[in-house]
Amino acid sequence: MRTVVYPAVLDDSENGEKNYFTVEFPDVPGAFSEGHGLAEALYNAEQTLGLALYDVPEKDLPTPTSLDEVREFCKKNYPNAHVYPVATDLDAAAKEVKPVMVKKNTRIPGKLAQRAEAAGINFSETLKEALERKLAKN
Repeated sequence: MRTVVYPAVLDDSENGEKNYFTVEFPDVPGAFSEGHGLAEALYNAEQTLGLALYDVPEKDLPTPTSLDEVREFCKKNYPNAHVYPVATDLDAAAKEVKPVMVKKNTRIPGKLAQRAEAAGINFSETLKEALERKLAKN
């Protein structure tokens, strides 16, 4: 389990609807969310954070700004905003993402194809495994 925690800024003062929160993560560019009510906003924030960071290697994850620092910034610039810590499990988020599959046509020797088919080998799975091994070496 890879759990991360980042400060989230929730604000319902600028969208014209009371109790409808916009959510922003100052440390995660492009990670925005929203929700009707605090519970939905925080739930959506957790999902957004996971989807924004699930494929980022540990060493490349942004360093979270302290809650106090974000609160101080908000007090000066967004007086109606609230700051909450939001935690998410990046491994769980990764399991929710369905990889995009693409079709690749390839040519192999006929006799090799016959032997593989007779052995019940899945060509797509074999190609995927071979590519993963080859890329792991690089």
